[in-house]
Amino acid sequence: MEHTHCLSRGRARAPAAGATSYARLFPELPAFRADEAFLYALGRAGGLCDCGDTDDESCLGSEAAGWPIFGQFVAHDITADRSALGSNVDPSRLTNARSPQLDLDGLYGDGPGGHPFLFQRNDPAKLLTGPGGQDVLRNAEGTAIIGDPRNDSHVLVSQMHLAFVQAHNAFVDRARAQRTPEPQVFETAKRELRWHYQTAVLREFLPTLIGAEAVEALLQNGRRFYRPAGQPFIPLEFADAAYRYGHSQIRHAYTLNDSSTPTAIFPDLIGFRPVPADQRVDWTHLFDASGHPPAQRAKRIDGRLVAALIALPVALTGTCEVEEFHSLAVRDLERGQGVGLPSGDAVAQRLGETVLSAEEIGAAQAGWRGETPLWYYILREADVRCAGNRLGPVGARIVGEVLVGLLDLDCTSVRHAPPEWTATASLVELLTGVGQRATGRI
Repeated sequence: MEHTHCLSRGRARAPAAGATSYARLFPELPAFRADEAFLYALGRAGGLCDCGDTDDESCLGSEAAGWPIFGQFVAHDITADRSALGSNVDPSRLTNARSPQLDLDGLYGDGPGGHPFLFQRNDPAKLLTGPGGQDVLRNAEGTAIIGDPRNDSHVLVSQMHLAFVQAHNAFVDRARAQRTPEPQVFETAKRELRWHYQTAVLREFLPTLIGAEAVEALLQNGRRFYRPAGQPFIPLEFADAAYRYGHSQIRHAYTLNDSSTPTAIFPDLIGFRPVPADQRVDWTHLFDASGHPPAQRAKRIDGRLVAALIALPVALTGTCEVEEFHSLAVRDLERGQGVGLPSGDAVAQRLGETVLSAEEIGAAQAGWRGETPLWYYILREADVRCAGNRLGPVGARIVGEVLVGLLDLDCTSVRHAPPEWTATASLVELLTGVGQRATGRI
């Protein structure tokens, strides 16, 4: 595994607020502004972002349906829940309850000492699950007892959280089988899971999202724009635009296991309640796995969202005085404008990329002839430049540099693992336990 310096020598971009700050990646670029009527016309039901009743099979891309779910899991790992703050917030005052590291702190909390309710009483090296290991731990009212409540927003992400809990416990068993001293078992298992997870980000997730050549270029040649001189930070261009690409990849419905029929993402798979037996996820239906038929595919990244995301359930949004705020697309557009993100056109020019034409963007259909909100620009760029199968050059540059950068800047990450360390399982093997059962390792 390649070693890199934990602190880049590039010029500082983060404010003085410290390691948990959000900041702009391109603070020199002016903020994009548009009236709310345009944002509503773009994102509401019947707007350009609404793919309506188009069936899944007619708008699928090349990537497996599980990757945007994993992307959401990663997002929760490195970013805070800022929904309660509203959209019109001074970016310099935003802080991140999560560490800006891919460290699974939503899984472990503060560990057995700080958050003992996440761990088994008689074996505190292991995390707790619900009865029979079929669901995450829940209280008597069905509320998940986990480090990040967002990982219970829908069944797919809560079942992924559960799979990581079970993978950690398997690493505990492996550490003991290798005669690791008991005081070191928890930290050994935690390190192994983190490094496998980070390897999956680098070697599986990012190549599907930005292209294998772009990943290798970043790993070999370094980053051009995300280069904090001090502590790492989360760029707003990443958190509130580029990394929200996955909203366009969510399908109308998912087949969860061999016995299930296609099930709507909302309201049928909404979380915050125990997972029914018939909704337990077999991850070979969402990720390609050896010996199994090809998995379901994700929707193309094309700037359009399925109806369930254009009309989110009240259980997720709360009561909205403005009807358009039930649309995730409107929320994404409002969030970007609220924190003063630059336009996609301006960022493309800053990166030296060819700017999409008005015809390629297509916003004139909503009565707009100006520049484009960064979030929507990145979605349209993926469709125009890459047929919706991965991010285009602007989105890929932002997402790739930030995720690789966060690993570069973390001296405990897999980027700084001993050269002899190697992963013994792919992501789907971690999620299904295949590696442990087949090899006795994990």
